[in-house]
Amino acid sequence: MANSNPMVDAYAAGQSLWLDYIQRSLLNGDLQALIKNDQVMGLTSNPAIFEQAIAKSDEYDSTIAAIGGDASISDLEVFNQLAIEDIQGAADAFADVYKQTNAVDGYVSLEVTPDLAHDANGTVAMGLDLNKRVNRPNLMIKVPGTEAGVKAFEELTAQGVNVNVTLLFSVQRYLAIANAYIKGLERRVAAGHKVDDMASVASFFVSRVDTEVDKALDAKGTDAAKALKGKIAIANAKVAYGHFANLFGSDQFAKLREAGARPQRLLWASTGTKNPDYSDVLYVEELIGPETVNTLPPKTMDAFRDHGDGTARLANGLNVAYQQLSELNDLGILLNNITDALETAGIESFAEAFDRLLKSIAEKRKRLAS
Repeated sequence: MANSNPMVDAYAAGQSLWLDYIQRSLLNGDLQALIKNDQVMGLTSNPAIFEQAIAKSDEYDSTIAAIGGDASISDLEVFNQLAIEDIQGAADAFADVYKQTNAVDGYVSLEVTPDLAHDANGTVAMGLDLNKRVNRPNLMIKVPGTEAGVKAFEELTAQGVNVNVTLLFSVQRYLAIANAYIKGLERRVAAGHKVDDMASVASFFVSRVDTEVDKALDAKGTDAAKALKGKIAIANAKVAYGHFANLFGSDQFAKLREAGARPQRLLWASTGTKNPDYSDVLYVEELIGPETVNTLPPKTMDAFRDHGDGTARLANGLNVAYQQLSELNDLGILLNNITDALETAGIESFAEAFDRLLKSIAEKRKRLAS
């Protein structure tokens, strides 16, 4: 297809591309252009993204000055007000997408604070509060996929909240999340509530898996080890997608589907390539397939638009993926140990970014008040 847009081609292949980025200036027209020209169908945020936006720009300073002079307002509440305003603006930008896709797409994600990663009750309470405060039907509350997060996710789903479950690295944890979604929906239906206006995504992280697995493969140094470099993250994701197809094609979910429920789509996260030896669109091209989402940071989105291929490949090679994971195990490299460590590191990274953000807000409040 001459002059085709790979972004549009990917959507035609069944995948929704979301933007993994937010900043206040984006809402002044650039986001609408991405929606119109590239069929960008949603947006995700996280503590690190907000740190970049708020701490490292002056775009929020006037608002911080306006609300930050009140000593009774905590730094966390200042952040909440800034973030909610941005998320509401982004949700409004995607309102037409939400309507036109019948609530399949058009979602904007806002994450609970990282200190709640192992607190199920706290996650539920904050999720409900943020959901009420943002007050947009196309909001997704972002919850980490920890053991506590699994419980919180089921409860939030049962209470009718759209949730983006993040920081998923292992197939086993993904299955726990997918089953929690089904249980939450079943509870909601049993209580007489509707489920046909709900949506959820399971954010399965990709490139970080290769970063860590490749280190272990390099340490082995054998030809068999070298042959697996750059392959395991995609294999891991393909196996998760195979489980998605089986679970949401099951008789158990068929009953929920009759009630109007939608499958919880897999969302590929951490899709920016970190190894310069690999294609900068590797984790986009290899994971295009029906009923999935890929959330792209701006640099990766620009690269994919420029020289990507929007052909669906995700459903191909599932047997090969299982074989590659088996070969990794045969080398004595335990993927579960790596994914457990990645979950812990991911939570710590977001917590550190959030701490830096709150410190920056505190410093800005002092400076702007003087």
